[in-house]
Amino acid sequence: MAAGRRLVRTAALIVLLLAVFVAGWLVARTGMGSAMDPASLPQLEREFAEKMRGAAMVGRFTIAGREDRAATADRYDIYSVDKVGDNQWRFNAKIGENGVTLPIVVTMKFVDDTPLILMTDATIPGMGTFTARVFFHGDQYAGTWSHLGSAAGHMFGTIERAAAQP
Repeated sequence: MAAGRRLVRTAALIVLLLAVFVAGWLVARTGMGSAMDPASLPQLEREFAEKMRGAAMVGRFTIAGREDRAATADRYDIYSVDKVGDNQWRFNAKIGENGVTLPIVVTMKFVDDTPLILMTDATIPGMGTFTARVFFHGDQYAGTWSHLGSAAGHMFGTIERAAAQP
């Protein structure tokens, strides 16, 4: 009987250690940990984060092969954008028509004064796997997107301030 309890305790300890390891790996991999101090960011990056806080990307998207149809309305409510690592940015956002709200960590680089999202085969829970290239200029955004095995197209629109409420 004592040997059985010891075995159960050892198994529980192993499962707990494995869970802690997996949780740490997920936090590191997804960038869901601490954000960098905005005051430590270069001015361009700090301005982008401030501009996107509480904003909404409101526009339209097209589907390749269906160019004869009108572009479909699209909206992304951005609650905050934080730099979480080298070229890694976390967008806390409500995404599209599904209304899924979650943090998404993407690679973002600045080309001169233009922020550019580089997302390749990123899985968004409940929505699927996407690849996108989106750039921001002034109060506008534009780019391309593809949903793995499903569809692809273009997206474009404007950034509206004070539109998103956390």
